[in-house]
Amino acid sequence: MWLIFAQATGTTERFEYEAVQESLPVEITPLDYLWALTTGWMSLLYLPFLIWMMYYCVRNDPGRFLWLWIILLTQPFGPFIYFIARWLPSSQVKLPAFTHRWTKGRELRILETATLQIGNAHQFVQYGEALRKAGLKEKGLAAFLKALEKEPDNLAALWGAASLEYQLDQYELAKEKLEKILKVDESYKFGDVSHLYGKSLAGLHQNEQALAHLEKHAKKWRQPEAMYLLAKLQIENNQKEAARQTLQSIIVDLDSSPKAIARKHLFWRSRAKRLLRKTSG
Repeated sequence: MWLIFAQATGTTERFEYEAVQESLPVEITPLDYLWALTTGWMSLLYLPFLIWMMYYCVRNDPGRFLWLWIILLTQPFGPFIYFIARWLPSSQVKLPAFTHRWTKGRELRILETATLQIGNAHQFVQYGEALRKAGLKEKGLAAFLKALEKEPDNLAALWGAASLEYQLDQYELAKEKLEKILKVDESYKFGDVSHLYGKSLAGLHQNEQALAHLEKHAKKWRQPEAMYLLAKLQIENNQKEAARQTLQSIIVDLDSSPKAIARKHLFWRSRAKRLLRKTSG
């Protein structure tokens, strides 16, 4: 009887112990997280990503041995560290502008220090360009304007300030600076200045001037965006046949261009096709 009672008591205590264990919060360790990534449905995403990063590292990275150790020993975070630190900077993929304020923070501090210590127009232009890339438009514009205070005819400062003023909808100010650049060098920035000047005129609703300028612009430079804006202005000016020819030239130019350029301007090709259908209807 005592033996039976002891066994029953032991069984009861075991059930109580298991119930208590089940009621305790489960602690997930890094090993559990790694196991979850490498097994089950998550492995369908993680393992190919891991193999891709390792393959790219071995094939392309001059520091492949160090980074392979980092990828393998710091899992599951290693592949993501490599992706951010090595793959993105070496690829053709561009991060959104706002991410530069994190990835380029040290560079911004160095350039700001140079403006304080040296303070020439060149330093302010460099700082303004870095701020522009980081998406800090107002601060970038202030840096370019500071450069213009020191060198009013500095083309890089005029271009930087004008491009940011356009983005901030300050079309009249942008137009004035772009005119100064065009008087000195019509080909500055390989037609980008001329293109932005046409966009500024359109932004000011000076459509006749914008149309005349872009018609002249298109004879020398054929950016798809500029051609598309020209076609829209031609339609507004009841020049539908000219607009159709402009839109068709966008499509033909992109169809005959290298694949990399065609992919880059795929958006404008599709827009040109849609507008051409509306115009032909």
